[in-house]
Amino acid sequence: MAFELPPLPYAHDALADAGMSKETLEFHHDIHHKAYVDNGNNLIKDTEWASKSVEEIVVGTYDKSAVAQSGIFNNASQHWNHTEFWKMMAPKMAMPSEVEKALTEAFGSVDEFKKAFSAAGAGQFGSGWAWLVKDKDGSLKVTKTENGVNPLCFGQTALLGCDVWEHSYYIDFRNKRPVYLQNFLDNLVNWEYVAAKL
Repeated sequence: MAFELPPLPYAHDALADAGMSKETLEFHHDIHHKAYVDNGNNLIKDTEWASKSVEEIVVGTYDKSAVAQSGIFNNASQHWNHTEFWKMMAPKMAMPSEVEKALTEAFGSVDEFKKAFSAAGAGQFGSGWAWLVKDKDGSLKVTKTENGVNPLCFGQTALLGCDVWEHSYYIDFRNKRPVYLQNFLDNLVNWEYVAAKL
């Protein structure tokens, strides 16, 4: 199935008051994400992957032994990552009680979860992602992945992900990745979406 660039679930300026500018979303969604879609479609054309879902392509082309992943994997996984990322954000909202309870049970408190998530994102060398995942055994964990690798590759369910590629935060936060991560957790997370995935 051909990749399609999904529309943002909100206006380009909807997150500005929460710390993600219209300019960032215009560059990140309209240019960067679109490039993954266009490049991915060109790469899967006339291949065995052309009729597969993006999830099937990510899992099927991930190579755990590879130093560098294939172009098909990179573009498919980044398309999936970003499609989720847009849905994982919303104008500032309260955390539902079931999410608070689950995070407290798994990490000791919501604050301890935020510390672990921020540390994972800040500690990812180079480009990548920070994740809150539900592991195969049902437990919640904080992970990080390099480049476009995502939880699908490990049989995990992504509950929350934060893009720590520089294009995600440089316009608004320059080189202050930890500040971007803290702002993401405090002001940008769509906790209702996290609850639905939980």
